[in-house]
Amino acid sequence: MSRHFGPTAVEPAAPLWWGGIGLRILTLLFALGAVIVHDTDYQRPGLAWTVLGAMAVWTLLTSLVYSREALRWRWGWFVVLDLVVTCGLMLTSPWILNPEQLGGVDPLITTVWVAGVPIATGTRYGPVGGVSAGVVLGVGTAVARHAFTLDVARDGVLLIATGLLIGLSATTARKSAALLRQAWRTEVANAERERLARSIHDSVLQVLARVRRRGAELGGEAAELAELAGEQEIALRALVTTEPTGPSTGRTDLRAALQLLASSKVQVAAPAGEVRLPAHRTSELVAVVKEALSNVDKHAGPSAKAWVLLEDLGTEVVITVRDDGPGIPEGRLTDAEQQGHLGIARSMRGRVLELGGTITLDTSPRRGTEWEVRVPTK
Repeated sequence: MSRHFGPTAVEPAAPLWWGGIGLRILTLLFALGAVIVHDTDYQRPGLAWTVLGAMAVWTLLTSLVYSREALRWRWGWFVVLDLVVTCGLMLTSPWILNPEQLGGVDPLITTVWVAGVPIATGTRYGPVGGVSAGVVLGVGTAVARHAFTLDVARDGVLLIATGLLIGLSATTARKSAALLRQAWRTEVANAERERLARSIHDSVLQVLARVRRRGAELGGEAAELAELAGEQEIALRALVTTEPTGPSTGRTDLRAALQLLASSKVQVAAPAGEVRLPAHRTSELVAVVKEALSNVDKHAGPSAKAWVLLEDLGTEVVITVRDDGPGIPEGRLTDAEQQGHLGIARSMRGRVLELGGTITLDTSPRRGTEWEVRVPTK
């Protein structure tokens, strides 16, 4: 039986870690060759071989740590320790090289082996970490050489550039992997929603539709049950045909959230595409619309209908809630607020003002009520 899995949870920048491991091994071999070639010229050959042995041990240790699959095993403190140990080994060069070697073009005892550190630091901490490691190693090279020469500056620039490029690559890889995981979760959620929609359509929705039609034919109490069945049918259809409203990088679809408020008495009109806002703004605007619809249900009469219109103007969204009820008499809202009924004052106006928006009311007797809410998208 085959099993299908989504994108792996393994560190997206794993190839960079493995590349750094490979580079360390190759540069360690280069350092070995350099020690063999210059062994007779060193003022302390024994110390040179000791440092080379320490480099080999450290290469093995870092390879074991950095080869672990999960990012949590690439400890941040260990990467910093890697930088410290590498600088310490490099600073032994003045005790190993003779003055001519130190002031000439001969490599330090660590040679290009130090290039593995900006790669590890950039992979773990991004471009800032990679550049910082390159700067530290560049300064360490100047201290070990006891001079700041053109060769030292060149090596520093190459180390900084390596850390920058690897850091940018690691950051891009992780962001791309996060987007891929989000897209995969959305695809799975949509597939499951479509499966449930087919199942519900073939069972529950057909039963509700039959109850609605039959109840309307019988009349009386059955007609009331038919009306309730019709409302549930509309709500259920909106639920199974609406895109998921879960957060995506902290943003939700206002259009989908408002469509769930549709019923036999409430019609919702919205743009064809998503209207994504920060999750908090979406929840607050939905609460405002619910309060407006609740007032229609309470005060406009059982036969009143309501219409919700959503407009996306780019920098702001406009929500209009209109009903065909008797309207609000002049002074009614002020009297209600003085009597302690603060639904409109707090639940509607308060929420909109906190979002930095505006809310206006257009009403008069026998003309219904219309609320217009304007809120910035950010």
